[in-house]
Formats: sequence, structure tokens, C-alpha cells
Amino acid sequence: MKGQARNFFTLAVLYFLFGIAVGLYMAISGNHGQRVSHAHIMLAGWVTSALFAFFYHLYPAIGAGAIARVHFWLHAASSVVMLVSLLLLYGGNPAFEPGAAGGSLVFGASVLLFAFVALPAIWKE
Repeated sequence: MKGQARNFFTLAVLYFLFGIAVGLYMAISGNHGQRVSHAHIMLAGWVTSALFAFFYHLYPAIGAGAIARVHFWLHAASSVVMLVSLLLLYGGNPAFEPGAAGGSLVFGASVLLFAFVALPAIWKE
């Protein structure tokens, strides 16, 4: 695995570890107030990043392009902002709601960029 595929999969594994840690914290403490954050970490972080990695692994020419690099950094930055903001928001700090909202909007833009890249590629075959 090379290039953006490797970057996305590395990010996915880091989110997987982080999501497991949040889940273990909730289980051990008995406080399940972070279940929304945990679900977002596991799905938006782990699963989405892994799926992006596998797409770019299957289409290495697309993964080597500038749009793939932009996609990675847009996804990485927005997911960190969104997920950390959600942890702080559901931890009792409502001041982080704008971070969660802004991160979510940019995350959505990264998904649209992925659709722009992926759909034409899979329909060419």
C-alpha cells in the first residue's frame, strides 16, 4: 500500500485505536455519555478512512494525483476537528458545538470530493 492509500489506512488504524479506547473508557467507567462520539470515531474515522484507503489502493493512478492529496488532508483535518469537538461537546462543554458543526461541514465536503473522484472511476469500467 502506497501514497494516499497508506495515509488513509494509517489514519484509519489510529481512529480504530482511539475509538476502542473511548469504548473501553465508557465500559470501565459505566459512563456512556460519549456513545455519540464513539460511534462517530468508529464510523467517520475508522471505517470511512479505511474505505477511502482501499479505493485508492485499487485505483493507484487516482491515488497518486493532486486531488487525492487534497482529499486526504481535507478529510484528515476535518475529521480531527469534528471528532475532538464532539468529544469535548459530549463531555459537557457546549462551547465546542461550532467546531463540531464546522468540522462536519468540511467533512461533508471531503465526502463530496471523494464522490467526484470515485464515481467516474468505477463507471469507466
